[in-house]
Amino acid sequence: MPRISVLCGTGMSGLSSILKDIEGRQSEKLELESPWGVVPIEVVSGELGQVFVIDRHHSEGLERTPPHRIEHRANIHAAVSCNPDAILSVNSVGSFSDNMPPGTVGLASDVLDLSTKPWTFHDNEAIHSDRTSPFDQDIISVCTDQLEETQGVAPSALVVAQCIGPQFETPAEINALEKLGAHVVGMTLGPEQRLVSEYEIPHVSLICSSNWAAGRTPDDPTAEIDHYAVDQMASKMIESLAACVISVLQSIQNND
Repeated sequence: MPRISVLCGTGMSGLSSILKDIEGRQSEKLELESPWGVVPIEVVSGELGQVFVIDRHHSEGLERTPPHRIEHRANIHAAVSCNPDAILSVNSVGSFSDNMPPGTVGLASDVLDLSTKPWTFHDNEAIHSDRTSPFDQDIISVCTDQLEETQGVAPSALVVAQCIGPQFETPAEINALEKLGAHVVGMTLGPEQRLVSEYEIPHVSLICSSNWAAGRTPDDPTAEIDHYAVDQMASKMIESLAACVISVLQSIQNND
């Protein structure tokens, strides 16, 4: 039976519910222990397979963990422990590409991560995992076909710049990132991709354009970025994302 681990965050609280509504799927909640803390997982099961949904911002209390304090090792350890055929990261980003206006879902092809904090499961001996092709092309093709059907376009070949947050970026930072080759910017994909690269598990990042990056709002370069508006915009893309998850399950099932 196909199994997919899905890491999600901003605006994605309803993803499990949407997946459950498709074909009358059932779900259960469990907690997985890791050396870096306990990770809650919602398991959505159906005829096509199982989806293990992990909210990367989970915390023990009511507050959500801010991006700079996420323990990504715990989340990726949990995702890998579910023995998935693939890992999907759902990442909310600010866009400075005309092809990725807010409300659009696209696909990452590469990561520009110049942050200084290292992320690895190997602190005692260096493991130099290859990242020449960080994302799985077969799954990207499946998601591309689905996005073209659900939203009419499927922006791909997107380079995602990694910033640590929790503040949004400045216009000068966005200008610099664009000159370095990035198209969108987020706060979570860099560490996740680094850690997944230490396992031989296909990885794909579904990019959700939740806002124009600083200084890039058309006709209003001074427009401020509001987190609550970002969250609301991200939530509008859940159905397209759920359709991609189902398509990936079907593809894996057909190839078994």
